[in-house]
Amino acid sequence: MPTKIRLQRKGKKGQPFYHIVIADGRAPRDGKYIERIGSYNPITKPASIDLQFDRALYWLQVGAQPTDTVRTILSYKGVMYKNHLIKGIKKGALTQEQVDVKFDAWLKEKEDKVSGEVRNIEIAEREDLKKRFEAEQKINEDRATELAAKQAKELKLDADNAEEAAEEAAPVAEVTPAPEVKAEAPVAEVKEEAKAEAPKVEAKKEEAPKVEAKKEEAPKAEEKKEEPKKEDKEKAE
Repeated sequence: MPTKIRLQRKGKKGQPFYHIVIADGRAPRDGKYIERIGSYNPITKPASIDLQFDRALYWLQVGAQPTDTVRTILSYKGVMYKNHLIKGIKKGALTQEQVDVKFDAWLKEKEDKVSGEVRNIEIAEREDLKKRFEAEQKINEDRATELAAKQAKELKLDADNAEEAAEEAAPVAEVTPAPEVKAEAPVAEVKEEAKAEAPKVEAKKEEAPKVEAKKEEAPKAEEKKEEPKKEDKEKAE
């Protein structure tokens, strides 16, 4: 099988990095190789390509066959176009000076194109960053508005609960004095009854001297009783 120009995978899982190598077509992908002529990093934007231009052109001229991915890389770097121009020299269609002029013009155009792509990528990244910042700012504003509405709702709910609690407590405060009034009523009645009964006690106290007067009159009766005794005595004498 012919010699191939292909990629040899390196790098960590999820972070691929490739070497551009010249290897035997029968060798495994990550096996032994003849020569390493560059590297390719697809993660960066734009992709990073480090290529030994002259060595890649040499291997193309001696018949090495690039894989599809490597062919794209070589076309991007101008190796395939330079090889095509050199074939024109061999056929006598072009001179070396014409080849150099054509290739320099193509290379300048390619560099301008790449620079424009880089600028477009940078502009797109800035725009994307700006949009993400605006989106994040809007999300923060929405969250702040939602939080303020939630707090206002909670405050309103607390105020309503406080009003309900006050309304529930108000009847209790009004009812509680009622028993006190009822409790005082019997006391007033008892006092009035006591006052009503007080004269009776005084009347009894006023009657007491009458009893004493009767007791004082008792001796008079005794005197009366004693007088007949004296007469009886005189009669007896």
